[in-house]
Amino acid sequence: MTAIKHALQRDIFTPNDERLLSIVNVCKAGKKKKNCFLCATVTTERPVQVKVVKVKKSDKGDFYKRQMAWELRDLTEVDAKDANKENPEFDLHFEKVYRWVASSTAEKNAFISCIWKLNQRYLRKKVEFVNVSSQLLEESVPSGESQSVAGGDEDALDDYQELNAREEQDIESMMEVCEYAISNAEAFAEKLSRELQVLDGANIQSIMASEKQVNILMQLLDEALAEVDTIEGKLCSYEEMLQSVKEQMDQISQSNRLIQISNTNNGKLLDEIQFLVNYMDLSKGHIRALQEGDLTSPKGIEACINAAEALLQCMNVALRPGHDKLLAVRQQQNLFAELRDMFARRLTNHLNNVFVHQGHDQSSTLAQHTAELTLPKHSPLHRDLLRYAKLMEWLKNTQREKYEGLSRTYVDYMARLYEREIKDFFEMAKIKMAGTTKEGKGKFGLHGSSGKLTGSTSSLNKLAVGGSSSRRSQSSSLLDMGNMSASDLDVADRTKFDKIFEQVLSELEPSCLAEQDFIIKFFKLQQNPTPAQGEGEDSDGPVKTRPSTNEHRHSISSEKDMVRLMMNKIFQSIETELNSLIALGDKIDSFHSLYMLVKMSHHVWTAENVDPASYLSTTLGNVLVTVKRNFDKCISGQIKQMEEVKISKKSKVGILPFVTGFEEFAELAETIFRNAERRGDLDKAYVKLIRAVFMNVEKVASESQKTPRDVVMMENFHHIFSTLSRLKISCLEAERREAKHKYTDHLQAYVINSLGQPLEKLNHFFEGVEARVAQGVREEEVSYQLAFNKQELRKVIKEYPGKEVKKGLDNLYKKVDKHLCEEESLLQVVWHSMQDEFIRQYKHFEGLIGRCYPGSGITMDFTIQDILEYFSSIAQSH
Repeated sequence: MTAIKHALQRDIFTPNDERLLSIVNVCKAGKKKKNCFLCATVTTERPVQVKVVKVKKSDKGDFYKRQMAWELRDLTEVDAKDANKENPEFDLHFEKVYRWVASSTAEKNAFISCIWKLNQRYLRKKVEFVNVSSQLLEESVPSGESQSVAGGDEDALDDYQELNAREEQDIESMMEVCEYAISNAEAFAEKLSRELQVLDGANIQSIMASEKQVNILMQLLDEALAEVDTIEGKLCSYEEMLQSVKEQMDQISQSNRLIQISNTNNGKLLDEIQFLVNYMDLSKGHIRALQEGDLTSPKGIEACINAAEALLQCMNVALRPGHDKLLAVRQQQNLFAELRDMFARRLTNHLNNVFVHQGHDQSSTLAQHTAELTLPKHSPLHRDLLRYAKLMEWLKNTQREKYEGLSRTYVDYMARLYEREIKDFFEMAKIKMAGTTKEGKGKFGLHGSSGKLTGSTSSLNKLAVGGSSSRRSQSSSLLDMGNMSASDLDVADRTKFDKIFEQVLSELEPSCLAEQDFIIKFFKLQQNPTPAQGEGEDSDGPVKTRPSTNEHRHSISSEKDMVRLMMNKIFQSIETELNSLIALGDKIDSFHSLYMLVKMSHHVWTAENVDPASYLSTTLGNVLVTVKRNFDKCISGQIKQMEEVKISKKSKVGILPFVTGFEEFAELAETIFRNAERRGDLDKAYVKLIRAVFMNVEKVASESQKTPRDVVMMENFHHIFSTLSRLKISCLEAERREAKHKYTDHLQAYVINSLGQPLEKLNHFFEGVEARVAQGVREEEVSYQLAFNKQELRKVIKEYPGKEVKKGLDNLYKKVDKHLCEEESLLQVVWHSMQDEFIRQYKHFEGLIGRCYPGSGITMDFTIQDILEYFSSIAQSH
């Protein structure tokens, strides 16, 4: 191990100015045994650096190489595994834990002891030594031979001091003078001792010779001390003089400070007075305007607005602490309060008078508007009142009670005015609707009170009650629509009703929107904060801060509620009158609900686009629910009437009334709902109606006694298919295909059932032939069967000459003609289908004769060409 240590010192550490102090032969724990050396080293230069170096033997030769190094200061823990038993394993905790196994316990202990000593000597760092024997951890090491290698080497390193260049030159010159110094060291030492004694004697003589100079120096020091005392006396006198000057300067400074404080206070007082004068002084002109200003002329109103805003600004000035204790400020505030209350009373009384006078002017023109179906316009009233909008805002901010009282007065007055106007307006609308009914009386056969309609509500109610059942059963019934021709339909009446209803909604909409817009502007609702509610200071001076964000939101919400409440009170009769008008229109003709649904939906959509939260949008939305309910009731009524339909047992059915009724309903609905917003409601109604039509057609067809079921189904589903194909209703495309399928199936079934077996005996004969073939008899052997030989076949064929066949077909044509109705014109279609079916059977018989009786020469008495001539001549003859 010593040889390895010297080799490592020479080859690795000496070139790096390092000294190797301890070494241990180790390998990594738990892995393949690859030996290496851990070395404890120190540098030879100051400051000393202590390292733990891992050295490994090179794979390519016999030399060692440095693999890894750790600074001792990075070491945190040394774990010897077991302090009592010999265990070669130990761990070093640097940035991570390194586990090692030493070649011997002695080497491990020596290495750990060296690490401990180096830590104590150079780092003074508390490295934790775990499971290490206390004998190894000695704080001091005794000198002598028992001292460790590391400790001895380090002490020697500390005692050694290298000679500098001057010391080397002195030693060399001395040794040159004494050439025998090397050969005779004792003589050399003796000589040096003698020279040293000579030098000591010279030093003593030099000290004694300098005593005179010392005395002179002491005398000079005494003179200096006396001079210092003189200077100190002068400095004391100067200090006394300066003390008096300091007192005078302190007095001057105190006086200047008091003057400065006085100037500052005067400046602040001037600022306060200027502040109060600037922001709490109301001009005489403003006071005169508030006391005597003309509230009727535009100039007077403008002067009052300016004065009111100036007064509000003065009252809202944010006073500084202490201002409210000043008598002048309290007097000024009292003056402002008196002016505010006095002007608020003047303004309230004047606006009340304006409401009354403007109301009388409006009432005078009411009769002129009721003659026509129009609502009076209140734009002049609004225009006149809007001049006072800023004053209302001022009143809102200063006198809330008077502001709310004015708003209640306005609402009460306008509610009475609008109630009269709306009542008369809807009365005129009902009269015009009743006039429409009266004109259509001849078409529907209405009897009773409709002839007495003059515009009174009682007459209209009589119409709604007395004529509702007959009108509903006659004008809105799909059954009756089917029984009437197109010229008898109330197209003109319905169009006129549509125009009247549209005019009603068109008159209501601008009136409601204009009134709501006026209320918002005049009463300053849902608006931005006023300048008096702003934050901080603006160009006009300091004002009180506005409420917090949550309070502001609550204020906006309450103002919206106030607008809604005012509109509900002013137009409280609109919803009731609209529902009454809708009920009347529905009783006159239930199909009016289609017109009303489209018009009402359009106006609701328009109102929501303008303002979704407006009173008009909400009210029309509520009325739309009623209209939609009437529309659904109309559809349900038609379906119920379909289910209750009864047919005559003595006459053929033909096209059912509710089938033609559905056709005319669809034509009417498509005209009304073209580009409508509520198309989805109509599509749902279509589906309900068409399913009811399908179901009741099948029900009537099953109950029919005079007309065959297939004819009823074929004719009616053909009509439905034609209607749906012509109108091209996208939501009924599946029903269109279903109607076509049912029509085709029942046409084929009717043809087969009506045609039956035109050659009955021949058909029975060939059925027997097919049965024998099915039993396994070969086709060419069928003729050898006794019942199906050639003679039997000839006998059967002779019974069906061409003349008899034509006679049978002629009777069949007459029978079909009796079954079919003229409206659908399906006779030729059915006849052509029968011709095709007859020819198919003929070809089938010919094929069986050719296969089962080959070479017999047997043929029918008529040909396909004869069949075509029979069918053609029969059709032409009829």
